[in-house]
Amino acid sequence: ISGLSAEDAKKELVTSLKDQAKSDAMAHIQDTIEEAKLTAQQEARKVILNTIQRVGVEQTVENCVSVFNIESDDVKGRIIGREGRNIRAIEAATGVEIIVDDTPEAIILSCFDPVRREIARLSLHKLVTDGRIHPARIEEVVKKTEKQLQQEIIEVGKRTVIDLGIHGLHPELIKTIGRMKYRSSYGQNLLQHSREVANLCGLMAAELGLNAKLAKRAGLLHDIGKVPETESELPHALLGMEWAEKYNENPEICNAIGAHHDEIEMKTLIAPIVQVCDAISGARPGARRQVLDSYIQRLKDLEDIAFGFTGVQKAYAIQAGRELRVIVESEKVNDAKAAELSFTISQKIQNDMTYPGQVRVTVIRETRAVNIAK
Repeated sequence: ISGLSAEDAKKELVTSLKDQAKSDAMAHIQDTIEEAKLTAQQEARKVILNTIQRVGVEQTVENCVSVFNIESDDVKGRIIGREGRNIRAIEAATGVEIIVDDTPEAIILSCFDPVRREIARLSLHKLVTDGRIHPARIEEVVKKTEKQLQQEIIEVGKRTVIDLGIHGLHPELIKTIGRMKYRSSYGQNLLQHSREVANLCGLMAAELGLNAKLAKRAGLLHDIGKVPETESELPHALLGMEWAEKYNENPEICNAIGAHHDEIEMKTLIAPIVQVCDAISGARPGARRQVLDSYIQRLKDLEDIAFGFTGVQKAYAIQAGRELRVIVESEKVNDAKAAELSFTISQKIQNDMTYPGQVRVTVIRETRAVNIAK
C-alpha cells in the first residue's frame, strides 16, 4: 500500500526501533543518574569509613609499638617484679606502656612517642643484661639512657648534615633531624627518606641550573614537621615551615617545606623539585609497605595474564614490571603464533591493568635438538 519495497520497509522499521530504543535508554539513564545522586553520598561515606577502619589499625600498630625480645620467659617474671612493682616503676619512669602476655620470648612496648619507646627498649635491655631489676635501679638506668639517647640524637643529626655537606643549620634543627631516625612513615624510615630526598633534590637542581645546595637543604628539612616535641594540630608541612622560619632559614626553603603537599602556594622553583623528589622517594618499589604490596601484586598479575594463554610454559615479570618475558612450548606455538601471542598478551595487559609507563612483552620460543653420544 505504501509503495515501499521489502528492503525499504525493513530499513524504516529498524530506524524507528533504533529511535525508540534510544529514547527508552535515555529515560532509563536519567532515572539511574537521579537514583545515583541520592545514594552516592551515602555510598561514598560507607567506602571512606570502611577504608578508615581497615587502614587505621595497621597504621596505629606500626606507629606505636616496639617488640623487645628476651631469651627466656623467666625474665618476664623479673621484669614484672613482686606484685608488679618493677613494671610499674618502668612505666612511670619512661611513660611507655609495657604489655607482658603469652607471646613467647617477647614483651611489647606501646607508646605514641618513638623516642620514649626507644628509651624504654634500651633501658630494659640494660636492666635484663645486668640482672639487677628493682625500682631504684630502674630510675637510675632510665635517666642514664635518656641522656645517652639525647646525645645520640644530636650525633646522628650532625653526621647527617656533614654527610650531605650542609652548613650553618641551627642546633635545634640538627636535633630534629636526629629525631627522624626513630620515626617511620608507612614502614619507611624518615631519616633515610629525608636523606634520599635531599640527594635527589641536589641532583635535580644541578640539572636545571638552580642552587643545588639550597635544594639539598630544603630536601633534608622537608619533613621536620613530622617529629614535633609537643603535639600540634597543624599539618606537618606547615609546622615544618613554621620551624624553619623560626630558626631563620632561607625564605625559599621555608616555602618549599610548606608547599610540598600543596597546602600553600609554591613561590620558588625549589618547591616543585622538593615535591617531586619526595614523591620519587616514597613511591619507588619497596620503599613503603603499602607501595611494596601493590607492586608485588602487579608483578603477579602480569605473570598470571601470560599463563592464561595456551602454550605458555613460563612467565617472568622483570625490570620492576617494565618487561614481561614469556617462554612458550615450541611444539604448541610456531613462529607466526609467537608474534601473534606477544601482541595479544600486550593488548590484554593494556585493557586489564593500570600501571605507570610501558610494559614490553617478549615471547621466547626455542627449539632444541638433543642427542646423546655413548
